[in-house]
Amino acid sequence: MKKSLLIITLAAAAAAIYGCSAERRWGDKERKELRQEIRAYRDMAYLDNLAELEFDMFSGNVVEAIEIDYPVYTTFVELPGRGDTVEVYVVSTIVEELKANPHNMRNIFPYPMLVEEGILPPNLNHQAQRAFYDCLSHRVKQYYPSTLSFFEAIVDSPTTPPAITNIQLSCAADLFDWGVEVDETIVID
Repeated sequence: MKKSLLIITLAAAAAAIYGCSAERRWGDKERKELRQEIRAYRDMAYLDNLAELEFDMFSGNVVEAIEIDYPVYTTFVELPGRGDTVEVYVVSTIVEELKANPHNMRNIFPYPMLVEEGILPPNLNHQAQRAFYDCLSHRVKQYYPSTLSFFEAIVDSPTTPPAITNIQLSCAADLFDWGVEVDETIVID
């Protein structure tokens, strides 16, 4: 009798431990839900220019970083500022990607947009575009004290900040003898 009671108690304890640990781990369902939540950030300057596969990889990196820092899923779900936490991870991942590869500037300032704005001439080949983005990333690194300050300048402005526009115009002029004349009209009330 004691032996069966001991076996039942051990089985119940093992089931409870296994059940609790299963609740704590992240499952495919939880990861998928978080990826859907990250999709809400798709309209950010850096993210809206990513191809679907690139965005999936990006959101996977964000989910992985959150899962590492919050291995117990219920702890993450119960965070009071969960939405703010997700946003911090999204921004941090963008900053890390920009630090890792300055050519990611093409995702923030895509070539077609720069042509449309008159900053770059149309029909530049890949090599010329790469030279422009190398110049741009080099000068942005010189101008901004950190990648985070650069990203904050972009996020805080609904349009491209004037300092970055000037850097873009300077790189275009240096590389392609391409200049843009600004016709300013002064309106007096």
